[in-house]
Formats: sequence, structure tokens, C-alpha cells
Amino acid sequence: MRRLAIAAAAAVALYVPVLAQAPAAPAAGPNTWTVDTNHSSAGFSVKHMMVSTVRGTLGPVKGTIEYDGKSAESIKADITIDVSGINTGNDSRDKDLKSGEGLFEVAKFPTVTFKSKRVVAGAPGAFKLVGDLTIHGVTKEVTLDVEGPSAPIKQGQSLRTGASATGTVNRRDFGISYNRMVEATPMVSDDVKIQIDVEATKRGS
Repeated sequence: MRRLAIAAAAAVALYVPVLAQAPAAPAAGPNTWTVDTNHSSAGFSVKHMMVSTVRGTLGPVKGTIEYDGKSAESIKADITIDVSGINTGNDSRDKDLKSGEGLFEVAKFPTVTFKSKRVVAGAPGAFKLVGDLTIHGVTKEVTLDVEGPSAPIKQGQSLRTGASATGTVNRRDFGISYNRMVEATPMVSDDVKIQIDVEATKRGS
């Protein structure tokens, strides 16, 4: 019993220094902004039967944005959207969209992500953000048209800025499709318009 106690003590003595040497999580840089989930949103719209437009919202938007507060060219975005919160105002339709029958399959793919790769400068107050959009486990490069960012404002100890991004994607490119019977008729457009409105904050200097 005494030998076991000594061995255990020795193991702990060896393990503790290892923990002490474990690298700490990297600290956020001075240009890192955090998405304010409470004041950000993601939505979409798609034509139904080619005569009407169905609009919906996704779930909470989270992520970080690198931005020097001056130049749009400095922007790098890493955004995650929780699609389990999808809402079109119709419970039956929302259930179908969340299902595992070729649509979002939220149990397997609970998030949509966008990671920017480069900025294409545009007119003042606007630019294009090129990056990888992942939906339903499929990643495609897309280009979003961005309005903003707004001039940073100070609120208490924090700085705030915002921007809106829009784009159009083909749902079939991401494996978002209905059964053959539905797809055989022009019931739902392939093109889906998306919009992401982001407010981001960082500690002021």
C-alpha cells in the first residue's frame, strides 16, 4: 500500500510540471473584434413556385473579425451560424428544413461557417469579401457584397462597428435538395439570397 502511495505521488509530481508548461490559449490581438451575438443576425430568402418569396432567419451568429478600425482591406472574418435555430414562420416547413432528408440535416451539420480569404476594394463604404462558405458539410468559395464597416463608436470601455453582407448561392452546390418529386417541379428556386448583419465589439484603447 505504501509503495502504491509513493508511486502515485511520483506520478503527480511528474504530471504537474507538464501542466504548467502547457501552452496557454493565444490572446486576442489588438485588432480582434468579437461578434455581438445579441445584435447580429443571418437571414435568407428564396423564391417559391417562382411567384412568391419565402424569407427566414437562421440561429445565433458568433465569431471574430480582424479589423484595424481604419481600412476595409485589413478585414478578416471567421463567422459561425447556428442553423438549428432556422425559422421561416412555419413550423412544418422549419421541421422539414432541419430534417435529415437531404436538407440542412442540423443533427449532423448544426452550423454554417464563413471564413474570409481576401478583400476586393470597392466604392467608399463598400467592398467584396471572398471566402469559404461551408453549408451541409460542403465548402465552396463565395463572394459577399459588404456595406460598411461603420465608423467605430465608443460605448463605455468598448468600441463598436457594424457591417452587412449579402450574396447569392446555389443550394444544390451545397447538397441542399428535396426529394425527386419536389425537385421535378419548379417549386423552390435553386438560388438562395443570404444576408448577414454583424455588430462587433472590442475593448477600447
